[in-house]
Amino acid sequence: MAILSIKNLTKDFYIYNANKEIHSCKNVSFELEEGGFIGIVGLSGAGKSTILKCINRSYLVTEGEILYDSKAFGMIDLAKASERQMLYLRKYEIGYVSQFLNVMPRTTARQHVMNALLEIGTDEAEAKEKAEEMMRYFKLSEDLWDLYPNTFSGGERLRLNLAHTMVKKPRLMLLDEPTASLDNKTKELVKDMLLKLKEQNTSMLGIFHDLEFMDGVCDRVYNISEGKLS
Repeated sequence: MAILSIKNLTKDFYIYNANKEIHSCKNVSFELEEGGFIGIVGLSGAGKSTILKCINRSYLVTEGEILYDSKAFGMIDLAKASERQMLYLRKYEIGYVSQFLNVMPRTTARQHVMNALLEIGTDEAEAKEKAEEMMRYFKLSEDLWDLYPNTFSGGERLRLNLAHTMVKKPRLMLLDEPTASLDNKTKELVKDMLLKLKEQNTSMLGIFHDLEFMDGVCDRVYNISEGKLS
């Protein structure tokens, strides 16, 4: 059964000062089965991240449907869902791993990962235990746990992003280049965790440049070129 059905997704951007329209993706359609993992590859600027951001509603679609079979609302078109519905789904059901870290000011690394659990009702002691377990798994040194992440390296920030999203074990996880600045040993940790989550029926959609990483993880791989999937 499909947990996510993308139908004729189109996203255009209009650059007003240049009087120019950019067609980022056009008539993209595919289905993600529950517990499945789809990978999307393509050159930079081909429209990969746009698809994820439309699903996460960071971008509003120009045309098309994004049908998500949610626990809370049943089948819902994320392209038309209310802001309140999207806030709920991002909190409880949909996880997004970005290449870029977005942390509330004056929030330590440990608190950032804990907050992911606290906001869904996990008690503080359990949230602390699970957050520390996840940070330890991703080889984030304990010396960093009580520091502000704006001092971290690119690889440390990405590992913190992974810990923050994966600690909640979301139903649907969107991965935007989750291994972009990681060494090979850490990539293996990410792969192992993705496989564990997949076994627990987390459905995943990821964009990658590392084709070797995708082997044995993705059930299906699409290539995107000039905004179209193949």
